[in-house]
Amino acid sequence: MNYITTFSKISLISISAIFFSLTGNTAYAKGVYQKSDDFISEAFNQQTPEPQIIWIKDELRTQVEEILQHKYKSKRTRYWQNKNRSAWILEEIGKKKPITVGIIIDNNAISQLKVLAFRETRGWEVRYPFFTKQFKQLTLLDNNSLSQSIDGISGATLSVRALDKLARIALLLNKQTQQATKSVTMSAQP
Repeated sequence: MNYITTFSKISLISISAIFFSLTGNTAYAKGVYQKSDDFISEAFNQQTPEPQIIWIKDELRTQVEEILQHKYKSKRTRYWQNKNRSAWILEEIGKKKPITVGIIIDNNAISQLKVLAFRETRGWEVRYPFFTKQFKQLTLLDNNSLSQSIDGISGATLSVRALDKLARIALLLNKQTQQATKSVTMSAQP
């Protein structure tokens, strides 16, 4: 009888440990990993430029909505720029909740993509460098797709899609700001 009681206690402890390790990881995965202000500050070596605004209208709105495959609610988006570097804080729904992502673009290519906040119960693996490093040096093709495909993660398909969409939108918006800057510069020349 004593052997059975000891065995039952060990089994109960083992089952409890497995349960808490499984649920603990999921609960731990949700949260804010870095504040937006800190991400922007790091992007510009603590010399943060003033935020700028790009208006999302007309053809640009159509392109953004084609990437998202749903309506885009915002009329404008903030970004930070210093010379050929821009930083973007964007959100997209994973399965049910928004994923907040910081994206740095240097010379029209992604130099960093980082998950700043994750609110879903699944798909949190997209926050790790083994996944996000795939975005490094990607550019936007004429059809608004990325210059290379992104490998998925089993069980995180919707989160992977959300990050893919945000990368494409950041590159598209960056392209628009570069074109606007170029046209202002050219019209100012004698």
